[in-house]
Amino acid sequence: MKQILIALAIVIAPLAKAVAQQDSAMNYRRSSLYSLLVKHNDQKFAQEISNVFLSIPIPDKYNNHDLSVKVVNMSEKLKDTDLIEDFIETNGIASRMVARWFNRDPFTGECNVDTVRARGLYDASEFDKELAARSQRGLAMLEDAGEDLIPNTFLIVNDIRYVDREKTGRAIGAAFRIIGAVAGAATGISNLGDLGDSMGSMMETLKGFKVNVNTYLYQLDWDEETAMTFYREYYASKPDPAKKKAFEDNRDKFHLTYIGSQKSSGKDVSFIGVNLDDPTQMIRKACQRAIDENIASLQKNFDVFKVKTPLINTEPICAQIGMKEGITKDSRFEVLEMVMEDDKIEYKKVGEVKPIEGMIWDNRYMAKEEGAPGSELKYTTFKRISGRDFYPGMLIREIK
Repeated sequence: MKQILIALAIVIAPLAKAVAQQDSAMNYRRSSLYSLLVKHNDQKFAQEISNVFLSIPIPDKYNNHDLSVKVVNMSEKLKDTDLIEDFIETNGIASRMVARWFNRDPFTGECNVDTVRARGLYDASEFDKELAARSQRGLAMLEDAGEDLIPNTFLIVNDIRYVDREKTGRAIGAAFRIIGAVAGAATGISNLGDLGDSMGSMMETLKGFKVNVNTYLYQLDWDEETAMTFYREYYASKPDPAKKKAFEDNRDKFHLTYIGSQKSSGKDVSFIGVNLDDPTQMIRKACQRAIDENIASLQKNFDVFKVKTPLINTEPICAQIGMKEGITKDSRFEVLEMVMEDDKIEYKKVGEVKPIEGMIWDNRYMAKEEGAPGSELKYTTFKRISGRDFYPGMLIREIK
């Protein structure tokens, strides 16, 4: 490990300089996430689903690690992960995710550690000073980043398929036609009837809108050997044609590991509160709710994907996490204190909490518009199960 750190310190040192301190709002370390859509052009609403997917943000409990490609066209139905993994390998997705960590310029090969520094919550001037001096503390910071930041980088591939349920919306569509016809007869304006027909046809389809979403989770491989290879052979602190070519020629050295998958049908999504003048809201609500549900389930099922959230208050105990993250009255969380050990951040368990029934924040997409209970809250309130001396800034993480 020491060789890795020295190698990186040597290539970074010439670039060390002071920059503005990061946004104080980013006060805890998050995992990093890249979200991708599989688009099936042969299915109904393929383009509409693609459009709304591009408007769905990365969950705020993760750093946005998106690449330029967000939508992938596939004609075949995904029966397993083979097609996904073929796409990942063919397009060097793992290498591109590594390159994003180091802001690698694809034209010159030049890299920097600005993203590592920002996401690691390092003081900018102190970080650069220690790297420039190649001090033991600076090496410890790099080791910390390699262990706690880059390996916690994930890809989710969302296969969204429309489920035709037009019959459930026909009564509503018929009502719009009747309203349009009556209005046209009463006013003598014929195009009101046409408008009623158009809106009625749209509502027949969209009021019964449903999707099945399969979400596949992958984790970036970043071990000691991979790190050493990257720092020594591909990292360039200034334009370097040789290292640029070496990286391009060896993209297949970087890999993603399949973790698991989750399926959601979004069957419980209510369309109350959706603006009928903007029917695409129905599509987005169905898609975003299903994706969020899958992410929450993946967090529960795979420890490596679990998120940490800071306490914003301790009297009462509160955190900005809620139903979007899958919280129920039966959820339990460990309380973690961040401590510095040899210039590396460690997480020490100091207690447990659980949500108070009736005080769980409904932060799901459009929960306020549908008047869902808990949507008026701004956080979830917890009660202490064990531990003491909690303070704002401590982190909570769900446990089984």
